[in-house]
Amino acid sequence: MTDASHESVPSRHRKRFPGISSRAYEHPADRSALVALRKLSGFDTVFKALSGLLPERSLRLLFLSDSVRVSDAQFAHLNDMLRDACYILDLEKVPPMYVSQDPRPNAMCIGLDEPIIVVTTGLVELLDEEEMRAVVGHEVGHALSGHAVYRTILLFLTNLALKVAWIPLGNVAIMAIVTALREWFRKSELSADRAGLLVGQDLRASMRGLMKIAGGNHLHEMNVDAFLAQAEEYEKGGDLRDSVLKILNVLPRSHPFTTVRAAELKKWSETRDFQRVMDGHYPRRDEDKDTSVTDSFRESAAHYADTVRTSKDPLMKLVGDIAGGAGDLGGKLRDRFTGAGGGGAGGGGAAKGGPTSSDTTGGSEGTWRRPEPGEDPDSGS
Repeated sequence: MTDASHESVPSRHRKRFPGISSRAYEHPADRSALVALRKLSGFDTVFKALSGLLPERSLRLLFLSDSVRVSDAQFAHLNDMLRDACYILDLEKVPPMYVSQDPRPNAMCIGLDEPIIVVTTGLVELLDEEEMRAVVGHEVGHALSGHAVYRTILLFLTNLALKVAWIPLGNVAIMAIVTALREWFRKSELSADRAGLLVGQDLRASMRGLMKIAGGNHLHEMNVDAFLAQAEEYEKGGDLRDSVLKILNVLPRSHPFTTVRAAELKKWSETRDFQRVMDGHYPRRDEDKDTSVTDSFRESAAHYADTVRTSKDPLMKLVGDIAGGAGDLGGKLRDRFTGAGGGGAGGGGAAKGGPTSSDTTGGSEGTWRRPEPGEDPDSGS
């Protein structure tokens, strides 16, 4: 007898987005980071070479032989979610999906010719239905955006860098590309989070999922507002030394920090752009070929300018002061770095053109995984 809850229809009515382009939900930083990645010296050569050498068939056979393929007969509720997500985002071909035994909550979308979605048992056991729906939408968003190709190359190059680390200068070029790939992938996660919200259409479920990734299955001990307050405290707290430490902390990661992701997603959900998509006004795939590269650059530049202007991070505020022509740069830099500036009364201490918004911005910092200490941060997405 078929379980009615596992029918291949959404458990509640959700809006569908026929012909939607990934541009509708892509974070401006995602697009600009990908452009910068493609301009990196040697990237095109490496990309073309690896596209023909990566053992994709081996990868597919590995999951086929050692994981459980989602279908009507196995993990049927996940199969329903997958088909729903592809239906909502109008992804014509439903990618194969596997459940892999791993207690760590994780999910990823990889593959060159065709994407493969993999979720771990730790994630399946941690999340409820609506939270899991957002995750599946997140991974389908990666597939629609074409992220799987670059993700696969990142995984391969990370492993390769470890193998050639003993060769003098052997991994310098590789690590340069890996670093650029990680920078892009952190931004791409913000885009995929938005896709997950478009699929799940339940902001609270998306927030709960991120909170569980950060703090485990103890929702009764957590609070969304307090969780988001952590992101604001993280951004604006400390002095320039803390800003530098934030950069150093995030560089080896493939994912933004979880609180930052939650704040970024909530911020987007309150924008006019999100409401327009929900109302059916969004870029279409058949218009992608006519998209202006100049407009994309302009949008990305405007995003970064707004980030600098509204950020509460000490380093970003200093950049904003410099851009605004603030005087006494030497004294300002000294005070900010030592935390001695305070409000800065007199002697040009007050910042000109400083931030006036209380919005929380994402910066470049944790998807559905939380790397353990000493663990390779690029083992999943």
